Formats: sequence, structure tokens, C-alpha cells
Amino acid sequence: MDLVDGMRVFVASVETGSFSGAAARLGMSPKLASKYMAELEARLGTQLLQRTTRRLGLTAAGEKLMAQAPDWLDRLEEMTGGLRETHRGLSGTLRLSAPVTFGELQVLSHVRRFRASHPDLVIDLRLSDRFVDLAAEGIDVAIRIGRLGDSALIARLLGRTSLVPVAAGAYLNRAGRPEHLDDLARHICIRDTNMRGDGAWPLTVSGQLHRIAVHGSYLVNSTRMARDLAIEGEGIALCPDYMVQADLDDGRLEQVLPEISGPQLDIHAVYLGQRRLARRTRAFLDFVAQGMAMRTGTP
Repeated sequence: MDLVDGMRVFVASVETGSFSGAAARLGMSPKLASKYMAELEARLGTQLLQRTTRRLGLTAAGEKLMAQAPDWLDRLEEMTGGLRETHRGLSGTLRLSAPVTFGELQVLSHVRRFRASHPDLVIDLRLSDRFVDLAAEGIDVAIRIGRLGDSALIARLLGRTSLVPVAAGAYLNRAGRPEHLDDLARHICIRDTNMRGDGAWPLTVSGQLHRIAVHGSYLVNSTRMARDLAIEGEGIALCPDYMVQADLDDGRLEQVLPEISGPQLDIHAVYLGQRRLARRTRAFLDFVAQGMAMRTGTP
């Protein structure tokens, strides 16, 4: 057994809580991960993990090793990676997480441009609208939209997006165009259940925030689906500007009540604060921050 492989299994087992989780992260079988762990303990002459039926726990020796092992592995990877990358560019695997629709429409294009300069780099892009556990799932960087909860994660502002009320001309011709904010209450509205709160739409007029209770026949958990239903004339939807700007430009959708503004949401990249960032992670953060700031106009 290579000592580095054993240390990687140890760190991944602690961070994921199981040998199966470590194996999935490292691309090996759970049986091989367990074997590497046993061989590492034999080599060091001490037990590092307490095995239970539900989860792995650290012994006193394991706690001491875990306090240093992640940083040691990161330093080793940075040192050896730096030698390879002098002539070949970044290498290794960069694990990213992003919301589904934003990832498809925005993040993927940045990822492709970034990787074009680093052909030896593997991008593991996982799209999910849930807040993934970065440590448990081995994620290097997660893109999140909206208010961040309290956590030990480090956040870097990438840009901002605004929500825009939109509808198709066919619907507005049939149901009438709202003239005042209160008119939304009598219209069919397509509600996105990913929005936090009580379901009311937070809209601003002349600098004053109003929460408008809306009603409709569709509850969806996808901004793309809300946009598609709006294009089909099913009602008014509140969608991110990155989702509907092309439709507004082409006339497939119209902005409802142009004098009002929807909430502006921050777009952050978050990552674990207790780990040294690998060169590829730092490079991607700088690249995507610059690219999104240019696109959204974030200073």
C-alpha cells in the first residue's frame, strides 16, 4: 500500500463518515478502501478509527492525524501538481456543485472555457437544487444563489441576478395587462416553490417593498419550467433575468409592470474554510468570479 493512498482513504472516510463514502469519492471499491485503512493503521501501529454499525469515529490518535493530514495531502498535491502544471496546465479533478438551471445556462459555459486552457483537468460538475454537504460529498466549490445560511463555509461574491415578472403576449391579451401591483392578485401566477418564505412575491415600487400574495394553477420547483409555462401562455411567472432575457429580447415574453423590480439575489461561490485550496480550485474561483462579474456588472 502507498502511504499517500492510505492517508487519502483516511481523510475521505472521516469527511464522509464511511468507507463507502470514501470509496465513492476516490473511485475505488469499499472493500479496497477498508483494506487501505487497515494497512495504514498497521503501518502506523495504532488504531485511527472506531468502527460502528452506523458511522466511523476518531480515536485520540486519529484526531491528531486528522488535524494535519488534510493539509499535508493538499501541500503534497500542490507541490507535485505544480511540477506537472509548469508545462501542461492544471490537472487533477475539480468537483463543482451548482443549481440545476443556473448550472446548465451559466456555469457550464464558464467551466468549458476554463477547461479549454487545461486539457489535463477533469471537471466533475454536479447539478442539484439542494444545498449539498461539501465535506461529505467531496465538493471543492459550490455555486449558490440567494441568502446564505450561517455556516463555516467561505463565500465569495460572483455576481447578482434579479427576478423579473414576465408573461406571454397571448396570456396578457386574454387576461389583460396589470396596471397596478395589486392587479397581480387577480391574475394566474406560476409559483416557483424554490422561493423561500410564504409564497408571496417580494416586489419593489419606488423603493418600497411589497409582498404580494399570488395564486395560480401551477406550483413548480424549476425556474425553467416556470419560464416554459409562461411562454405557453399559462400565466405570469417571476423568473431570474438570466433565464428570460433572451425571451424578452425576442418577444416571446413581456415584462409585466416594468416600473416594478423583483428581488436582487447574490450569487456566491462557497468552499470549505479549513482546507488549503488546491491551485486548480483557486484558479477556477478567480476565473469564474471575473467572468460572472463582467456578465452581471458586479463591481
